[in-house]
Amino acid sequence: MDALRFPDRLAARIPWPGDRGDKPVVSLVRLQGVIASSAGPVPRAVINAAVLDKTFERAFAPEGLVAVALLVNSPGGSPTQSALVADRIRGLAAERKVPVLAFCEDVAASGGYWLACTADEIYAHATSLVGSIGVISASFGLDGLIERFGVQRRLYTAGTSKSRLDPFLPEKAEDVEWLRRLQDQLHEMFREWVVSRRGDRLQAGAELFTGEVWTGSRAVELGLIDGLGTARAVLSERFPDAEQVPVEGRKPLLARLGLAGAPAAAAPAADILLGIAQAADIRASWARYGL
Repeated sequence: MDALRFPDRLAARIPWPGDRGDKPVVSLVRLQGVIASSAGPVPRAVINAAVLDKTFERAFAPEGLVAVALLVNSPGGSPTQSALVADRIRGLAAERKVPVLAFCEDVAASGGYWLACTADEIYAHATSLVGSIGVISASFGLDGLIERFGVQRRLYTAGTSKSRLDPFLPEKAEDVEWLRRLQDQLHEMFREWVVSRRGDRLQAGAELFTGEVWTGSRAVELGLIDGLGTARAVLSERFPDAEQVPVEGRKPLLARLGLAGAPAAAAPAADILLGIAQAADIRASWARYGL
């Protein structure tokens, strides 16, 4: 009767599922996929600040938290989203005063390595691909194709720079020069971020910022990572008494009901074509590293 009248007393005596008491906790957060502001119409794994914000909050929330581990598997993507995710992680780490460790899996390249540098320590497998500290832009030149089929491109702008690098117009040298200046600025920001995070651990005199990618074994020698090892092995040695707890994002309602694929059949043709193009672009991002 007391238990029914005073449920708080019952709760005090019975451990609820997920109640870990005083046991230390290491939160595991998976950063898997291309870094992009939006997933687009076709569902796929992407990394961005909006999608991961609540996941990070839950990862840094446990009372017994002793560390957060980032499991990074990404060929890169948006510089802005890379920076936003990194800023969020560093802010929560400073607030909770816990270390962050990153573990590179298949690849932590370009923006993926930017995310790895969020951690206080970086580890990888000997076969992991690490680095690619550079900036890349890709597009298509379709002006010859539409001319062949007798299609005219009609484009009206206010402002001389609004149609830069339009894939349906011939490439202009001044547009390419503008793009390269922009890439140089982003590259310098990337370099400054890596230097600020890795400091004197980087091998002096090494050519680290050419966009080259290295195996985990070579990355250790260059100071891009701190050691070789898997998340399970390293965390078990560093925090032997801690429970390693995966923290995942909440699935959308349709996915939780098993209906995630239902609307796809009714998707407009334009969305389907856009999704195919985005899928091809994402596939190309992984293919650059032989994956």
